[in-house]
Amino acid sequence: MPGTTRLPTDPTQQSTQFPDLERPIFLSGKVLLDDGTPAPTNIVILRVCGGATRPLAYTDSKGNFGVDLSHNTNVMPDASVSSADQFEPWNSSGPSNRSNTLGSNRGPDQRLSGCELRASLPGYRSDSIELTGRRFMDNPDIGTIVLHRLSNVEGSTISAISLRAPKDARKAYEKGLGASGKKKWGEAQAHFEQAVALYPQYADAWYELGMTFQEQNNTDQARKAFGKALEADSKFLKPYRQMTALAVREKKWEEVDQITGRLLRLDPVDFPDAYFFSSVARFNLGSMDGAEQSAREGMRLDSNHRIPRLEHLLGLILADKRDYAGAAQMIRSYLQREPNASNVDEVRKQLDEIDRLAGKAAAQVGPTP
Repeated sequence: MPGTTRLPTDPTQQSTQFPDLERPIFLSGKVLLDDGTPAPTNIVILRVCGGATRPLAYTDSKGNFGVDLSHNTNVMPDASVSSADQFEPWNSSGPSNRSNTLGSNRGPDQRLSGCELRASLPGYRSDSIELTGRRFMDNPDIGTIVLHRLSNVEGSTISAISLRAPKDARKAYEKGLGASGKKKWGEAQAHFEQAVALYPQYADAWYELGMTFQEQNNTDQARKAFGKALEADSKFLKPYRQMTALAVREKKWEEVDQITGRLLRLDPVDFPDAYFFSSVARFNLGSMDGAEQSAREGMRLDSNHRIPRLEHLLGLILADKRDYAGAAQMIRSYLQREPNASNVDEVRKQLDEIDRLAGKAAAQVGPTP
């Protein structure tokens, strides 16, 4: 019939193909501590693929979590998570490797190849849930991730004393968290003050009260609240970190050295940034051996190079100790990792001066016989 397009009667002659469809990948599970202690709220759930770490979600008040792996969405990482790793792609060389057409629903999802889920909590080692080989129609419940306390860590980001808070104090504390989440700092302050009035040993409430004071630029009251948190629970790690930040801002180097020393005795494995500030304090106090020791330990722990300033700092320390070759190596490494750093011009001048001093020192020694 004129003007009519004939459709092919043989299905094998069809040229139309189903498009690639991005299938949703939803997973859920639970986090528990191995000693039976209730898991705290906001434990970070990490996806680790080929060494690249990406924070995905937080646990709720019962330790439950749910993650959507369909998109490259992120939550804000904690201090133990590398910010540089947040934007690593899926473990795939491109769209051609995806097994996500309608004709391949039964095969393993290649986006999960080489990947696993872990939980992140300072002072604890996480079990891993392997994701390689998971299929589209598998049960989304991946089970329980258990956190095992490290034997050489005495401190904790969980205050055991806070867990004993009475119901009314906990209720006021939770209202304070809700107000803080909405940045209603005055309202949050009132709730946290009520919580500590009802239970003076409420270390978590004292800590959050200090944070609200910080947000309101009331440094003196913030410091007092953090101190009260440590009076209630001296092994509670969070206040030490905030007190370090306050002391660094005011350049109270002896105080920084003391606070980081206490923090790192309680937890020597989870906070390379504390080693950085310890090194800065010792450098400014003229203790170069101690500064070098702190910087090197921080670099050892910072395997993802989350704190490249450690290399710059170590370079300055070695230059002060007249190890110009070592100093130049560290500063060149820093410039390679941070080519767009705000202080890059200053650092290049420092490197030029170190190279000049190295040349001068070599000339004084003279040629090797």
